[in-house]
Amino acid sequence: MTRRYWNINLKEMIEAGVHFGHGIKKWNPRMAPYISAKHKGTHITNLARTARFLSEACDLVFDAASRGKSFLIVGTKNRAADSVASAAIRARCHYVNKKWFSGMLTNWSITKTRLSQFRDLRAEEKMGKINHLPKRDAAILKRKLSTLQRYLGGIKYMTRLPDIVIILDQQEEYTALRECTILGIPTICLIDTNCDPDLANISIPANDDTMASIRLILNKLVFAICEGRSIYVRNR
Repeated sequence: MTRRYWNINLKEMIEAGVHFGHGIKKWNPRMAPYISAKHKGTHITNLARTARFLSEACDLVFDAASRGKSFLIVGTKNRAADSVASAAIRARCHYVNKKWFSGMLTNWSITKTRLSQFRDLRAEEKMGKINHLPKRDAAILKRKLSTLQRYLGGIKYMTRLPDIVIILDQQEEYTALRECTILGIPTICLIDTNCDPDLANISIPANDDTMASIRLILNKLVFAICEGRSIYVRNR
């Protein structure tokens, strides 16, 4: 895999607060190699290591995208939901930004059935068929469609398991990470100082609580995916 330059600089990361970890009492000892200092009761992440692993992750997604691979971005924190959706749409990735249903990947046959029902309902709505039903039946179907859109809207075009999954909060999305591990799907994961760096294929030490930090990491990865996709399109 060829290493590339992704314009990852320390000043930008400091301005986004990427280096701020959790309080020193809320930490995972396995994160010790990724922590450079303590400041006012808070662990400070080693940004040189953040830059290194973020660069490795960008190389990985670029290479995968240039070969036409598919991606799933998972980030269900309320304040991150809009950024996850917009970034995923920009890079033509699948995404989950509301709630991760247990078994979404490991029980893929059930998820696939739900997605098929969702697509059928969307088609019926677009053709106006739902509006011709009795009011009560139409209201029930519209509620069901709204629920499916809310929770499955980001994966409505996903016809198979993703090739790589990007996870924006290890603890919040632990179920998703575990399912990927069971299925052998490569993962890239943001890890704060209270996380386990050994659970994902590439762990990026970074502040997973502030939007500026999450957005910076996500935007770097999405840019790399877009660059890879452009090469894939040119070579087709």
